[in-house]
Amino acid sequence: MTAKTANKAVKAPAKQTQAFKDKSKPSDIRQSNINAAKAVCDAIRTSLGPRGMDKMIQAANGEVTITNDGATILKQMNVIHPAAKMLVELSRAQDVEAGDGTTSIVVIAGALLDAVQKLLLKGIHPTAISDAFQRCARKAVEILTEMSRPIELNDRESLIKSASTSLNSKVVSQQSSLLAPIAVDAVLKVAEDRGTEKSVDLKNIKIIQSLGGTIEDTELIEGLVFTQKSSGVNGPKRIEKAKIALIQFCISPPKTDMDHNVVVSDYAAMDRVLKEERAYILNIVKQIKKSGCNVLLVQKSILRDAVSDLAHHFLDKVKIMVVKDVEREDIEYVCKTLGCRPIASLDHFLPENVVNAELAEEISSGINKFVKITGIQNQGRTASIICRGSNKLVLEEADRSLHDALCVVRCLVKNRALIAGGGAGEIEMALRLQEYAQSLEGIDAYCFRAFGEALEVVPSTLAENAGLNPISTVTELRSRHAQGEKNAGINVRKGAITDILAENVVQPLLVSTSAITLASETVRSILKIDDIVNTVT
Repeated sequence: MTAKTANKAVKAPAKQTQAFKDKSKPSDIRQSNINAAKAVCDAIRTSLGPRGMDKMIQAANGEVTITNDGATILKQMNVIHPAAKMLVELSRAQDVEAGDGTTSIVVIAGALLDAVQKLLLKGIHPTAISDAFQRCARKAVEILTEMSRPIELNDRESLIKSASTSLNSKVVSQQSSLLAPIAVDAVLKVAEDRGTEKSVDLKNIKIIQSLGGTIEDTELIEGLVFTQKSSGVNGPKRIEKAKIALIQFCISPPKTDMDHNVVVSDYAAMDRVLKEERAYILNIVKQIKKSGCNVLLVQKSILRDAVSDLAHHFLDKVKIMVVKDVEREDIEYVCKTLGCRPIASLDHFLPENVVNAELAEEISSGINKFVKITGIQNQGRTASIICRGSNKLVLEEADRSLHDALCVVRCLVKNRALIAGGGAGEIEMALRLQEYAQSLEGIDAYCFRAFGEALEVVPSTLAENAGLNPISTVTELRSRHAQGEKNAGINVRKGAITDILAENVVQPLLVSTSAITLASETVRSILKIDDIVNTVT
């Protein structure tokens, strides 16, 4: 054997150890991703439940937001790690799908990642865990569906209870008895029949924020509310038997298509220009008056004034109320409410395009003035809510809370089933999954047991945030469920375990099932990542 061949023989094992060392990279990446995602979960875990803490979020421009809504906190949080961003997206997905349970879903995902970490340390392959977790999620949804109870949409009480439970964990929990019926009535008003099913589009419910007053002054309006006041100076502020038209053309002197300047050299020509303008606007106003219209809604124009001062003067004289600068994106909503079509040119301004309503008036609400139209003939399926609050922070949080309550009622319209809240569903799933794990063999038994244990994080966190002892509370809850009390949950107000259905703490089945499904999908996605590759810039 020569010296060269001897060297080669020595070097060969070194290459093998090099290849062996690289195998630790995927597990390091996986650990890094899991730790980053868990850090996001720990950041908002204290916000869970009725006694959860609020977060104060300060934006770069100094603006402050106070909330305990998981989706809002995560949306405004500056998250850098790509795996942690997946939890932000998860919370957003839950907000779109169910509208509520945005904090719970992140807490569940964090607990599942913790369970994954322990299973990985036992040497179980990530793909095996991923497939087992998919089966776990399916089984958990079955358990939830079994323990749910169906409801009818005419059972207004159950709908209100569910909306109240959603509002109880918010800053506005004291006013839940007032806001919950508003949310239920608004959703039932806009629910449309689609064959055998009913569908709800929340774009048909407009929430208008009005600074001043208190949250108790929040009201549901049967009709249409504009955030603008009437624009005329001496025009009417209240019109009974209103005839309303929505126009998309301007009542002001026309402009040239290109940027031209007209130079007027003498007074006679200037007088002629002003006379022509006057005649042009007077003709439009006469045509409007001829149709019998007495309330005019004008779409916002980006090129010129929608209504000129001279037009205002004429419209005031003929006693027509004008609401100008109606936003382009609001046109569809206004048309649906009034049951009309927008009038695009003066030739189409005919009596048949005018809508009748009992009353159009300008009202004061706090420091703002609104135009309110009620008693609309053939009103569409829309609703307006005027939300009141003493300051901007309370007002914004009330708006977010109302949106969550509306989403909860929408969930019940979509999937008409309720389950007990207060951690009852989660502890029942945990017990049943652990029981089921006893009948399994191999890796599945480990994974099902770990999945079940992870779900106990919700009752444990609820107890912790309420100042109770989490270990003794969850132990008692587990024993009560083992004795067959399916609806036993943590009563945060009394600081004890009670029948949570009797306390009216209920939530839609859809909120819980989508939380389990989406959380397990995200955990499986994070689990399957074994490398992070940066793109070429």
